[in-house]
Amino acid sequence: MTHEALVAVEPKMQRAVEALDREFAAIRTGRASTSLVERITVDYYGTQTPLNQIAGISTPDPHLIVIQPWDRSVLGAIERALTKSDIGLVPNVDGTVVRLNVPPLTEERRREMVKQVRKRAEEARVEVRHHRREAADTLKKEMRDGNLSEDEERRELDALQKLTDRWIEQVDERTERKEAEVMEV
Repeated sequence: MTHEALVAVEPKMQRAVEALDREFAAIRTGRASTSLVERITVDYYGTQTPLNQIAGISTPDPHLIVIQPWDRSVLGAIERALTKSDIGLVPNVDGTVVRLNVPPLTEERRREMVKQVRKRAEEARVEVRHHRREAADTLKKEMRDGNLSEDEERRELDALQKLTDRWIEQVDERTERKEAEVMEV
C-alpha cells in the first residue's frame, strides 16, 4: 500500500519537469522557433498580453520568424516588447508584419546557452528534491504520530527515493537532448 504522500508528490514532480520543458522551448538554438517569442508580453491597450494572443506567429524558413498582428495599431508595441526582451533578436517592421532574423549562433554564444540549459536543469532538480523532502517530512510525521510503523516508513521512503531518481533522470535526459540541440551547427 502506498502512502498518500507518495501519490500526491508524483504529479508535483511531473509538473516540475513539464515546466523545464517549457523553459527549454524558449531557449534559442540555431533554428527559428515560435516558442522563442510566444510568451513575450506586449502592452495591448494597457494590458500585458502574450504575443501569441494578439498575433499570428510563423516560421517560414529556419532563420526567420514572422509575426503578423491581427490589429495593425499594435505593431509599435510588439516592436518595443521584442526589443526589451532577452531573446537578442532585432525586429524589422515593414507595414503589416514584424520579421525576426535568427542568425546562426557563434560557438561562444552556444556555450552560454548550454550554461543556461544547465542552470535551468539544476533548478528543476532542486524543485524535484524539494517535493521529495516535503513528502519525506510528511512520512516522518506520520510515523511520529503512530500512524505508520518504522518498516512501513522505510519502505515508503525507499519508494519515494526511487520516484525522485526517476524524475531526476527525466530532467537529465531532457538536458542532454537540449544541450545537443544547442551545440548542433
